Amino acid sequence: MLKEYWRFRGSLVPGLLASSFLLTLAFLLFLTLYSATSSGESIFQTLDARIITLLKFTLFQATLSTVLSVLFGTFLAWSLAHQSRFFARSFLIALFSSSLVLPTIIVVFGLITILGKNGWLNHLSNYLFGYSFEGFLYGLSGILIAHVYLNASFAARALLHSFESIPKERYKLAKSLNFSTFKRFKIIEFPAIKSTLLGISSTIFLLCFTSFAIVLILGGNPSYNTLEVAIYEAVKLDFDISMALELAFIQLSISIILVLVSSTLKTGVSNIKTQSLFIPWREPFYVGILQKVAIFLFGLFFILPLIAIISDGLNSDFIKIFSSSVFIKSFSTSIYIASISSVITVLFTILLASSKRNFALNYRLRKSFAGKFIAILISFSGMLYLAIPSLVLGLGFFLLSQRFTAPLVFWATFALLSANILMSLPFSLSVLYPSMLKTAKRYDKLCFSLGISGYKRWIYCEWPYLKESIGYILALSFCLSLGDLGVISLFGSQDFSTLPWYLYGLMGSYKNSDAAGVALVLLVLVLSIFILVPKLFSKGSVVKDR
Repeated sequence: MLKEYWRFRGSLVPGLLASSFLLTLAFLLFLTLYSATSSGESIFQTLDARIITLLKFTLFQATLSTVLSVLFGTFLAWSLAHQSRFFARSFLIALFSSSLVLPTIIVVFGLITILGKNGWLNHLSNYLFGYSFEGFLYGLSGILIAHVYLNASFAARALLHSFESIPKERYKLAKSLNFSTFKRFKIIEFPAIKSTLLGISSTIFLLCFTSFAIVLILGGNPSYNTLEVAIYEAVKLDFDISMALELAFIQLSISIILVLVSSTLKTGVSNIKTQSLFIPWREPFYVGILQKVAIFLFGLFFILPLIAIISDGLNSDFIKIFSSSVFIKSFSTSIYIASISSVITVLFTILLASSKRNFALNYRLRKSFAGKFIAILISFSGMLYLAIPSLVLGLGFFLLSQRFTAPLVFWATFALLSANILMSLPFSLSVLYPSMLKTAKRYDKLCFSLGISGYKRWIYCEWPYLKESIGYILALSFCLSLGDLGVISLFGSQDFSTLPWYLYGLMGSYKNSDAAGVALVLLVLVLSIFILVPKLFSKGSVVKDR
């Protein structure tokens, strides 16, 4: 066994070092949080009614958000799969793909513009019916709407590939047996999407459980707070570190359990392009109408907030915005942090995926208990962000900044980089790891027989096959870093700010015109990076992952 490990040390050791670094960082942050507790008693012995209420609402809204997102996402993916000739279908699918990287704060801003008290829908309702939706968007309803907006489109994009991977012969068989639409879904389609559906559901639940910006802005009052928002308020508003620590440990414990349960499930995140599933017979008339209406309504629901951001943003005074020193600092900091974190994310993703695939291939490393354990550790190190939410991570760095003498900018930068890298890794690994596994299966025998290894193997075998995936995760991690409002909420100030934090400050100050302009800048920047960077990497590609 040791000989096998030594043979593949070139791919094993760097990945194990990267995994060890991430796990050590998580352990040090956990140790910092634990050592900051004021007494030796277990913090879980002091649970009071307020914390239990917070926990109940956090779990309730996450569960409800997940159920609604998965239901809408599945129905939308099913409709798209069977309406291959729907107008602007490819455009809508590409747009839904961007939901993963859209900054939550600009999504919230767009939803407020459409559905808020002074929103477009309210004005239209007042004009036509004399009825006003007072407070409709704030509270549980607003949280659910925002979560469904982001997560249903994410689920639909992931599930669509599963629908389109179903062999056409199965549909022919269903047609020959005269299956009804429901029976076809039950017997043919549901079994094909089941595994992806479970993975998507677990990922969405974790995202909703740790949701911050949406609940912070749309919660409306403390009764709709989640653990994440309560941690922020305990640190920033009350400076109650003991309360923040108690909440952080509760959230950390639940998140770790959820990640361990979901780590073996397929997330469905991919950069693989969908191909229309052409079925040579039409759906029943009313079913077809229902599918088209579903696509149209959800497409309208998704596009309108983006149109609102563009419409309001174009009326902003950009000369005033661009000449603002705070905007310039925020923009520079965002680009600087996102650039560094995206490059490091790509590096860590390659190292972890390269190391992990050794344990998935029997002809490389034979299966053993030690191998399974190491593979689990590598997988867990790549999912740490889901186990350690941003506010818990930020709180750990905040406590370190109080303990060790160093400029606050140093701790803020290090905290943001760490959070952004950890945030991107779960999605990046789910994209790159399957491609790296396929590359190994395709080229291993050839490389072993010719003695090709190291950088030569990477140049001639790995890079041509992986470059598109790498371009995708580079863009993905850059955009995720650019739009994050988690850690910066604990460190943000006039001297250290990012674009999302600056936008949040403008919204809080009711400077709606300037906020609309900044939201438009952030939206254009994110979509440009997400669309253009992968295209640059796809040029001259010899192998397509389809």
